[in-house]
Amino acid sequence: MSSRTETTVRPAARVNKARAVKRNLSGSWLGLILPVFIILLWEYASRSGWVAPHLLPSPTTVVNEMAALAQGGELLGHITITLYRVFAGFLAGAIAAVLLGAATGYVKVIHQLLDPMLQALRAIPSLAWVPLFVLWIGIGEASKITLVAVGVFFPVYLNLTSGIQGIDRKLIEVGRIYNFTSLQQIKKIILPAALPSFIVGLRSGLSLGWMFVVAAELLGASQGLGYLMVYGQNTSAPSLVIGSIILFAIFGKITDEILKRIQTKTLKWQDNLENAS
Repeated sequence: MSSRTETTVRPAARVNKARAVKRNLSGSWLGLILPVFIILLWEYASRSGWVAPHLLPSPTTVVNEMAALAQGGELLGHITITLYRVFAGFLAGAIAAVLLGAATGYVKVIHQLLDPMLQALRAIPSLAWVPLFVLWIGIGEASKITLVAVGVFFPVYLNLTSGIQGIDRKLIEVGRIYNFTSLQQIKKIILPAALPSFIVGLRSGLSLGWMFVVAAELLGASQGLGYLMVYGQNTSAPSLVIGSIILFAIFGKITDEILKRIQTKTLKWQDNLENAS
């Protein structure tokens, strides 16, 4: 009886998995329709003279310009240093946000003590931090990574704190009924309940990290995609500016897609529309 049930369940699981893969692939193709249409329209507008080439060069011109940089190895250096700044700042900002966010979300006194100041700091624009970090840390890599970490910190902190404080009190009461220790409550109740908000915070923090790295590289950088944008502006080369913007969009999308896939696999237990078969 059990073997029959097992042989019945396995094909059904395979069918559901195949449907999920097919749905993901179809969704990916649908997401490409609008960008491809915009690129084709952009190319046609440039070749037809609808827009001035010195203001908006065609996609082929942009690709050729970036390919020439890639052949000389210069583009790889700009991409590598920007990725390093983003990932180092993301790691530092996320760790700080987890520590402070967990403390302020779980302990009411710490929340009353720290949260008002952190919320005030969150309202400071990214460019306002640049001269301060340059004065304090210098013009090297440390100031740029710190600026990215600041951008990553606040979304992760805010989402984690909100996720912990939004946990249903009935779940905590159930843990007390079963005599859970504080560590068991964190592991079995608080962490799973706050995980969706935390991962959303990571994705938001990563996107802000890409924005803050542009601010870091616009001022006081000699390498990076942000520096390449400034160089293109100073040399009246819009293809470099547009190419750098496109690379920011591509790498930002790739890194966000990585976190999105982690989110999907981690939160498979949720009964929501995304996980519906």
